[in-house]
Formats: sequence, structure tokens, C-alpha cells
Amino acid sequence: MHTATKPQTTVRALNPQDLEAVVAIDAAIVGRVRKAYFMRRLSSALNQPDLHVQLAAVDAQGLAGYILARRTQGEFGRVQPGLRLEVLGVQADRQGRGVGRSLVRALATYASSHGITELRTVAAWNNHRMLGWLDAMGFELAPDLVVECSIGEGYQAE
Repeated sequence: MHTATKPQTTVRALNPQDLEAVVAIDAAIVGRVRKAYFMRRLSSALNQPDLHVQLAAVDAQGLAGYILARRTQGEFGRVQPGLRLEVLGVQADRQGRGVGRSLVRALATYASSHGITELRTVAAWNNHRMLGWLDAMGFELAPDLVVECSIGEGYQAE
């Protein structure tokens, strides 16, 4: 009897040479190319490495996934440092194989070794697949509500 084995995945720091693969994975997920966004994130990480954690999951086929997070402190009155998970992506053919879990574990390990006690992120309320995955990773709804206001021509605060 033959049993399928999980491909060996390792997690390492994301590097500039990963940019095109990250952009391709993201485009497959969101349906549009956001290269400028990822170039800004990479530039920020290179200019302020203490404020950014960018990790890559790699297997024999290459980049399987990535996670980008930013260090926070003081936002919305919080005293403790935290990490805001900004974006996560996993190759479609590697989803469901523990790649995302490995990336979140590596991020949590980094956080723990740097005195960070909280991971935070946002997700669209109707992205049920992502919300289910975040739940499985141990995330919970925060007590805060995010509110927003579009500012444009003709905006008047009364």
C-alpha cells in the first residue's frame, strides 16, 4: 500500500529574490497583481528590519507560501507590543497541507522570542474560508470594532 507523504517544508526569512513568486501567489488568490504593494512592504522591511517579520515557506518545488507581519505598539491605546499579520499566501496546490500553519507557528515563535504576546489581523467578514482558518489557528474576535469613513469630494463633518 502506498501512502502519500507531505512534502518537506521549511520556513526561512523572505528575501528580495522571492518577490516575483510572492506577487504570483497573491495574484492567484486575490485576482489582481499587487506588485507595487509588495515592493513597498519589502522596502519597508529592508529600511526598518526591527519593525517587520517576513517569512517564506519553501519546499522542493520552491516558494510554497509567505507571511508578512509588522510590529505594533501603542496603536489604539495598546501598551504591549504586538504583531499585525498583514498578508499571508499559500500556493493553491499546497493549501491544506500545513504550509499556512507552519508560517503562523514560525511567526508565533518569533513573537515569543521578542517579547511580543499578541498577533492581530483583519479579514473580511464574508471571507468564510479565511475566518475558519484563522479560527483553527487560534485567533478570536477582538473586542474592538473597526469603523471607517470614506473621505472624498464634498465630505463634511457636521
